[in-house]
Amino acid sequence: MCLSLCPPNINPKSSILYHSNHNPHYLIHHSSSSKGSRLYNSQVRCGLRELRGRIESVKSTQKITEAMKLVAAAKVRRAQVAVTNSRPFTQALVEFLYAINDRLQVEDIDCPLTDIRPVKRVAIVVVTGDRGLCGGFNNAVIRKSEARMAELKELGLDYTVISVGKKGNAYFKRRADSNVDRFIEVEGFPTAKDAQMIADEIFSLFVSEEVDKVEIVYTKFVSLVKSDPVILTLLPLSVKGEVCDAKGKCVDSMEDELFRLTTKDGKLIVERDRVIGQRKELSPLIEFEQDPVQILDAMMPLYLNSQILRALQESLASELAARMNAMSNATDNAIELKKNLSMKYNRERQAKITNELLEIVSGAEALKTID
Repeated sequence: MCLSLCPPNINPKSSILYHSNHNPHYLIHHSSSSKGSRLYNSQVRCGLRELRGRIESVKSTQKITEAMKLVAAAKVRRAQVAVTNSRPFTQALVEFLYAINDRLQVEDIDCPLTDIRPVKRVAIVVVTGDRGLCGGFNNAVIRKSEARMAELKELGLDYTVISVGKKGNAYFKRRADSNVDRFIEVEGFPTAKDAQMIADEIFSLFVSEEVDKVEIVYTKFVSLVKSDPVILTLLPLSVKGEVCDAKGKCVDSMEDELFRLTTKDGKLIVERDRVIGQRKELSPLIEFEQDPVQILDAMMPLYLNSQILRALQESLASELAARMNAMSNATDNAIELKKNLSMKYNRERQAKITNELLEIVSGAEALKTID
């Protein structure tokens, strides 16, 4: 059931689907050699029975892809609503937390999650899907995480991976050099309990100083036809938005969501500023009855859980949208392939009937000549 569009790096005219659309008799044959079995392409004429079988097979595939498209379309609406509803709360919480953190920097506060120290080891949370048949959704996230790992290696930093999702788990298990701390699976729609489980793992790694920085790689939901894999810094909560290693070199990713691209003197640069928007400063008249440490201790776990839950929700919405688009393309390809096969079948059938009529007429003419 390989009816989806070809990847951009593959020549469309070399794909099986291209040849099947333009020549329904295009088949794949297996051949064995001294080096093992291999595939080669040839054109073999098949009879009407084989064509009928291929048409029925394409019809069955079309029904499956269309059903999967409808299921994904029904689920993506719920996931889209969850993403839309969670964004305002998460943004308001982050703005409020940063305002408190800015205001309390002048005081001597000991909060583990805001502790900025030289980075020696980074934890990367990679969020993938649980199923395939969604185009390049999972591959895009994995490529983004691999690029970030290579960047950390160039900086001379160690890293550990927390894999979330069956597809990512299967990928990192196959890699011998993958430094995975834990494999986590989230079934169905993500809940606060799932986010809490991931947050507890991150909290234990950061507080015990096993890692000095935590990043999450997930797919940000933009629209039903577009989603972008992004990197987001979770910990520490840096006021300046810049975390450095022991040599004072910045180790933040240039594609971090917390940074923004701007132009200066006609050149594209990266501003090391938090992208929180134009937030309102807290009124100087506001007084907090609780101790600042108690406020941060209560707010930081909520911040961490909300950020992880939002990432899980956006990743699920992007996966469902990608699957809906992939199954829509597969259904369209099945319809086109069925049309071409039906045309070839009708031509072959008509040619067979014509040949039979010619044989009958020729036989009758031969009998008349003998008489």
